[in-house]
Amino acid sequence: MTLKGARLLREAQVVVHDRLIGDEITAMIPAAAEKINVGKFAGDHPFPQEEISRILVDKAKEGKMVVRLKGGDPFIFGRGGEELELLEEEGIEFEVVPGITSAVAAAAYAGIPVTHRDYCSSLHFITGHAQAGRQLEIDFNELAELDGTLVFFMSISTAGMIAEGLLGTGMDPDMPTAIIENGTRSDQRTFIQPLSELARAVEDHEIISPALIMVGRVCSLHDRFAWFEKLPLKGRHFLVTRPEEGASKLAEGLRHLGAKATVRPAIRTTAIRPISIPRGDNDEGPADYDVIVFTSAAGVRSFCNWLLEEGMDMRWFAGRKIACIGSATAAALKGYGMASDFVPKVFSGQALGEEMIASGFMKAGSRVLLLRTDIASRDVTDVLDKEGVAFADIPVYRTELIDYGADAGADHGFDIITFTSRSCVEGYAAGLKQSEGGNGKAEDLCRRALCIGEKTAEAARAKGFDVTVSDEATIESMLEKAVEMCR
Repeated sequence: MTLKGARLLREAQVVVHDRLIGDEITAMIPAAAEKINVGKFAGDHPFPQEEISRILVDKAKEGKMVVRLKGGDPFIFGRGGEELELLEEEGIEFEVVPGITSAVAAAAYAGIPVTHRDYCSSLHFITGHAQAGRQLEIDFNELAELDGTLVFFMSISTAGMIAEGLLGTGMDPDMPTAIIENGTRSDQRTFIQPLSELARAVEDHEIISPALIMVGRVCSLHDRFAWFEKLPLKGRHFLVTRPEEGASKLAEGLRHLGAKATVRPAIRTTAIRPISIPRGDNDEGPADYDVIVFTSAAGVRSFCNWLLEEGMDMRWFAGRKIACIGSATAAALKGYGMASDFVPKVFSGQALGEEMIASGFMKAGSRVLLLRTDIASRDVTDVLDKEGVAFADIPVYRTELIDYGADAGADHGFDIITFTSRSCVEGYAAGLKQSEGGNGKAEDLCRRALCIGEKTAEAARAKGFDVTVSDEATIESMLEKAVEMCR
């Protein structure tokens, strides 16, 4: 998707979209925006084209910013021009953002360059759609004379007609052809065969829409250039349960490795306001803490934003040492212009407390301020109590389980579920419980879990998951472990 398209989508008040829009694109739609699905299936058009155009007009006349979200490019067999006709007649202002057509994108993901000077120098788009009971209205002789790459859209049901028409012109029966199903998605499938076997390949491989057919010598390059099929997580489906504000890095990493990543947060975090910091002995200003401890990026964001909201700034930390439970928390702190003074080798609350004591970072006489969630565990505080370290444990954000409602426990064919905290385990398990109590078949749901640390893993095992733990409590280590799990 282009940067301009993404920006306009995030500003939309109404989004009228097709059925083939991916999860990572729909995630960009503002939560408050009205979403209207006008998707079509082969032979099934719940929304006639005229009605789609009328929806665009009516919503625009309500004074709303409307985005018509299409797959590929709106002007390449996307009927974008037809939809603009009514907008123009009604005097409604519009702009068109070019997209990336599936003819180019799917071919690139299949390792097929649509042009190559050693093979061809022209590219041609053809609709393979035929009216029910009618033959294709295509001049196959003219196409054969072009000697270029031919890309047929909406052509699966007419593959036999296409092959027959091209062979009838005298085209070589061994001319390479490609069938690309679910182009650019994790479940993309590509099949290469000679033209004479095209129709049988569609039937043998049970090809379904969305798919396209390519004809041309460049299709023979697939075996050499098929980079996407070689990605280690190609075809795998992961569920990311961490909160939306932290999910992107994990989800994007999984997609980069070829996986489909569905983000469905099991918890949400909300900042606590106001934050009550214990005051000094004379009730004048904050108590004289030696060490400030953050155990999550959410805690960093909530507290530092609160300082700014109250007219203070990062000078509040002057003279105090700061400890962070892991690299992600330290990175969040760095975003506010500060470096963490201490990060434990093992990213856990217990390790944080023990390593701070063992290294001399804090001593028995130290005064510690813990800035954490309202449902924090006692891992750190038990260590501090044991060592006689005085501390104040202050909640700076709330962690709430998300109620999936009717979608509780819905599997959607996940191969692996990722958990980055015990709260995520609890939130997802609550959804499973609802499914078990209803009509869902909990025994059929995915039970393979990838956890970020041992404490999270303990919680997942207690809920009956088959657990794999990342070597380190980092997103990078989780991605490495995901690849190991799928070998």
